[in-house]
Amino acid sequence: MSQTVDRALTILVSLGDGPASLEQAANRIGVHKSTALRLLRTLEEHGFVHRQSDHRYRLGGRLLSLAQTALEGIDVRQVSAPYLASLNERYGHTVHLAVLEGPEVLYVDKVEGRYPGATSGWLGAASRIGRRAPAGATACGKVLLAGLSEDQLTAALDGQEFPARTPRSLRSAAELRAELTAVSRQGWALDQAEYEEAVNCLAAPITGIEGTAIAACAISAPVSVATVSELSRLLPELLCTVEAISLAYGGSPTPRWCENRCGAKHAVRASRI
Repeated sequence: MSQTVDRALTILVSLGDGPASLEQAANRIGVHKSTALRLLRTLEEHGFVHRQSDHRYRLGGRLLSLAQTALEGIDVRQVSAPYLASLNERYGHTVHLAVLEGPEVLYVDKVEGRYPGATSGWLGAASRIGRRAPAGATACGKVLLAGLSEDQLTAALDGQEFPARTPRSLRSAAELRAELTAVSRQGWALDQAEYEEAVNCLAAPITGIEGTAIAACAISAPVSVATVSELSRLLPELLCTVEAISLAYGGSPTPRWCENRCGAKHAVRASRI
């Protein structure tokens, strides 16, 4: 990769964590401020960064527009949106939609939880749309990894580290594989405060046309609001939701739950032309 392109991309990625001054941007890519300024001015000319009144730089509207276009290209997001909103409306917990990209999950949609006294976005940046997370450390990732072939799973886990993000984190590929065996058998997964110590999560896969998992839907809640046991009581509703999305997408899941709970119409499938 061109060094200039690499530096420009590094700056853009760093700005994803918030605005930065010229000096901060230069330090992040290890260059003189004059070099960083040239890069930032070029990016600004193309709308990829914006210079604020306080002289700090943030991500520009052009980049956000491209990101939105990319997300809209993932049509499972469009199909899932009303079902995610319905699940959130019924129980108030945060609902996520994620896809697998290599060893990571990418959050492509999210409906925020509604809790008395809580500020907007109680999960912070941990699961914002466009954010990535290690697949083996999340409930969404586990259900998607569990659907891979042995060769695909081996490739996804090759070279992966298993840090102790919380006291409950899985610490090895062997531990993860053992859990994936159970996930594959039962069809859903839990994240018991394994990635974020204050968060429990329950996830199930959305099935595509060929019967394989194409995305995952998850319900997340603060441990102070819902214990793992309490969250697990919503499993029938979550399975109903992913089945409804799979049917709307044109997949072929096995009907398990009554369609009037989440609006699944088993006789109608979306065109895949």
